[in-house]
Amino acid sequence: MALAPLAHALFTRHLRHDPADPRWPDRDRFVLSIGHASMLLYGALHLSGYDLSLDDLRQFRQRGSRAPGHPEPWVTPGVEMVTGPLGQGVANAVGMALAERMLAARFNQPGHTIVDHRTWALAGDGDMMEGVAGEAASLAGHLRLGRLTVFYDDNRISLEGSTRLHFSEDVGTRFAAYGWQVLRLFDVADAAAIDEAVSDAAADADRPTLVIVHTHIGVGSPVVDTAAAHGAPLGETGAASAREALGWAHRPFEIPGTVYDHWRQGVSARARAHTEWRAAMDRYRTAHPDLAAEHERVQSGRLPDGWQQAVPRFEAGTRVATRRASGQALNALAGAVPELVGGAADLAPSTLTYLHGHDDVGPRRFAGRNVHFGVREHAMGAMLNGMAAHGGLRVYGATFFVFSDYLRPAIRLAALQRLPVVYVFTHDSIGLGEDGPTHQPVEHLASLRAIPGLRVVRPADANETAQAWAQALDHRGPTALVLSRQALPVLDSDLVDVSAGAAVLAPGVDAAIVATGSEVEVALAAAEALRDEGIGARVVSLPSWEVFAEQDEAVRHRVLPPGIPSVAVEAASALGWRDLVDEVVGLSRFGASGPATVLYTEMGITPEAVADRVRHLLARVQAPQGDGEPKGNTT
Repeated sequence: MALAPLAHALFTRHLRHDPADPRWPDRDRFVLSIGHASMLLYGALHLSGYDLSLDDLRQFRQRGSRAPGHPEPWVTPGVEMVTGPLGQGVANAVGMALAERMLAARFNQPGHTIVDHRTWALAGDGDMMEGVAGEAASLAGHLRLGRLTVFYDDNRISLEGSTRLHFSEDVGTRFAAYGWQVLRLFDVADAAAIDEAVSDAAADADRPTLVIVHTHIGVGSPVVDTAAAHGAPLGETGAASAREALGWAHRPFEIPGTVYDHWRQGVSARARAHTEWRAAMDRYRTAHPDLAAEHERVQSGRLPDGWQQAVPRFEAGTRVATRRASGQALNALAGAVPELVGGAADLAPSTLTYLHGHDDVGPRRFAGRNVHFGVREHAMGAMLNGMAAHGGLRVYGATFFVFSDYLRPAIRLAALQRLPVVYVFTHDSIGLGEDGPTHQPVEHLASLRAIPGLRVVRPADANETAQAWAQALDHRGPTALVLSRQALPVLDSDLVDVSAGAAVLAPGVDAAIVATGSEVEVALAAAEALRDEGIGARVVSLPSWEVFAEQDEAVRHRVLPPGIPSVAVEAASALGWRDLVDEVVGLSRFGASGPATVLYTEMGITPEAVADRVRHLLARVQAPQGDGEPKGNTT
């Protein structure tokens, strides 16, 4: 309610947007970081003329409504991002602003500017408290993203009550220290002051702008300036009182035609920017036909023709760490996919994710492809979401696997929105060795596999890693690549098949040994020992549960025939494995500091342990029960 004048000013006088084509590439991006204020956005979209009806608004927060509790871009035209957890939207907006500058550096030519828009975000006190917003704001100031403006609704109320309970810092001073221009808007109903703030923000090309907006939450209602206005319904009496206090004489959902006329006239003027952009694109196609075709291609999300030919193959019999194979595959693919950009959270030398031969992105330098996110894993994840949602770029971000916890909320939102983000997680297990248990992931595979819509791929060798990169780029959703620090034997490239999620590496009909990543080597050694005893144990590399689950039942059964005893081995928590196999050799404890070979032996991730588990399982299956029937597989 308090921010209605600001929304009115932005949508009718300042944003470049067109309700007739909500996804045109050079539109301004508006991110509602305070997603619980969704009705503010829905009201503005409806009045602007987007395909969001009054009946949709009547169904606010109801099942199947086009006006859900928090905005969702696949549900509501004009919504750019899902911004549920606070702070995410601020970091998303930083990513969008960075994407705009990177695309402008690539495509704009002298006399022809086709990437020329701004990013706006609306945030609240909760956003300012969340660390992810601070991480991203720090980087935005460093990069001098002058086309980013964040309006901070400083109403001094959070859900528990006054922010005096827990928040007394000077936010403006903090953002000034980040390198932002800081403005104040003391009366949100002062239209001229809003226009002046927007003008001042646009005039500073070197600094992002924070506009601190002083408002009264629940303005006009009986619960103004109290926590009760944060989310509780006003009820009929409270709403009637607010309409009277605000001088609104109309019934609920009754909007006079003069209001629609006023909004549509202002929005029509804003939409002229779309017409002008189309004319600019026509001139651009004439002057730079190849660049124009490339711009249209990247905006469509279509990868270049023949890009798969860049996927490398590795020679079987050698040993290569999958993180190293990933670096080689990434650099090979970068030559074929020019929109592929990304970086690491200060770990590029360890994750091997630097694009060699390409420049760094830095302050006022946006033509490069290597983004240095600094030690800001959460901001990296949320910024990647904003960059991916912006369009025109294919993005990746890297860190150690154990630090995936630091960006998990952003990973979850990428999965929810099906954003094509690639996460490169290296140092994937106790195999990293001497850094010890703080850096050795144990529960992380199980927890990431639990996220709906996220593909988790833990390749067994260099060839599976190269295939995994190809699958990730071809996937309309997020992918986590989980990679080893230690060298692993390179398998025959004709045997592995990440596109099916699993492949048989060694035949056998008596039992199956299933493994991922570095433990495939353990599984192969266990099968060899069993073969010497006359036991035929097939070895299955299963790099991706999610991709394997997508296959037809016949395909899955050819890889893992039903009915034969099966054992899985993975140097991680066994949680979830028993849905696929009978027994698991895994970890139920944290790691330790020491050489990888010592740790694998000490913690029982060995060929001997796996072979022994197969023997015991076969013995149980074959042993007669009291009624003469064989025992079933244990689960």
